[in-house]
Amino acid sequence: MSKKSFKVGLLGLGTVGGGTYTVLNENAQEIERRLGFPIQVVAVAVQNIERAKKIVGDQVQVFSDGLAVVKHPEVEVVVELIGGYTVAKQLVLAAIQAGKPVVTANKALLAVHGDEIFSAAAQANVPVLFESAVAGGIPVIKALKEGLAGNQIEYVAGIINGTSNFILSEMRDKGLPFNQVLKQAQQLGYAESDPTFDIEGIDAAHKLTLLSAIAFGIHAQFNKAHIEGIQELTAQDIAFAEELGYRVKLLGITRLVEGGVELRVHPTLIPSKRLIANVEGVMNAVSIKANAVGSTLYYGPGAGALPTASSVVADLIEIARLVQAPSQCRVSTLAFQYDRLQNKPVLPMEKVVTSFYLRLLVDDKPGVLAQLTSILSKHHISIGSMIQRQLEDEGEEAQIIMLTHSCIEGDMNKALAEIETLDSVLDKVVRIRVEDLN
Repeated sequence: MSKKSFKVGLLGLGTVGGGTYTVLNENAQEIERRLGFPIQVVAVAVQNIERAKKIVGDQVQVFSDGLAVVKHPEVEVVVELIGGYTVAKQLVLAAIQAGKPVVTANKALLAVHGDEIFSAAAQANVPVLFESAVAGGIPVIKALKEGLAGNQIEYVAGIINGTSNFILSEMRDKGLPFNQVLKQAQQLGYAESDPTFDIEGIDAAHKLTLLSAIAFGIHAQFNKAHIEGIQELTAQDIAFAEELGYRVKLLGITRLVEGGVELRVHPTLIPSKRLIANVEGVMNAVSIKANAVGSTLYYGPGAGALPTASSVVADLIEIARLVQAPSQCRVSTLAFQYDRLQNKPVLPMEKVVTSFYLRLLVDDKPGVLAQLTSILSKHHISIGSMIQRQLEDEGEEAQIIMLTHSCIEGDMNKALAEIETLDSVLDKVVRIRVEDLN
């Protein structure tokens, strides 16, 4: 006998929650064609009950208490779309304890409290899916968990925050300063009134933590991630990067290396010939290098009501199939069997090997360049290319822009500390890491 319907409890009916309800209704026939039965929202939890009733009508029960939805006897799967760490965590754990699968878009919750949630889910044998938590509508988690399951992942590198990418695109295209473009992004609705999580790289680090856990079969280690934002970047450095054949992006990169895993978010120069370097505006992209397939790229909208809802609904369809299958046939939440996760350490930044863009303001006099190259050489750093520009307004000052070959970050730290003590160096050295993604 075929199943009559798969019943959903929705926590939150805001941008993504409302989008999820819309997609489930507008694509109901296609979903039923795929599953053989419909997916039906039977209960929602919201703060504004009257507003919710105008959206869902009389066919759906509306509660102000999320726990009422979790405990609802008809609800078979709980979709958490309220965000935050406290109430969301309580409700997700309550659903797991009740034996109900969970779908969530809450990357911050999973990045910070993922170990506790995933452990509880493994013990209860309950699926927790979160495709919508990373890169909006791009099915990159599905690709890592299933499409690339026969590979050993070498690295994942992503533009996974649309707000920052929009700001950097506008700074490059129009030569505008950061603060002016941020205000523009806020006026357009691309940035929040408090944009801290976006511009300081925290949002990207939440997402990267989850990608790293799935890619390498490790525990979520957000507290070990190295995080730098874009707020200190200047249009000048973006223009110099362009002249050198690079684009500046806020890149999240996690790489399997000897001794552990790299987990870092920071502004990065990427060769402009790379596809990912040409991702502009609010779009996201994730590049994955694996040992069998080589390099693959996943591109699309990283946010928005319907793109994110697309991923939520995809997870609901997957869970509707999973609950009918024997537990041993299910794809594990983190792609690997939970008891086979490895405790690989996150590599400290001073041990990371990468290349650098350096911009120095110096006295324009003989011997300065020799001093700089001598210090860099002493710390095992070689120069790949260089530009020297005399400042138009200050005839006695010049800017030197260097691209280095790969070196250990700790060596670069020591070299720059020594360089900045020179009387001929007139300001703090600007440095941006370079990733070839070859």
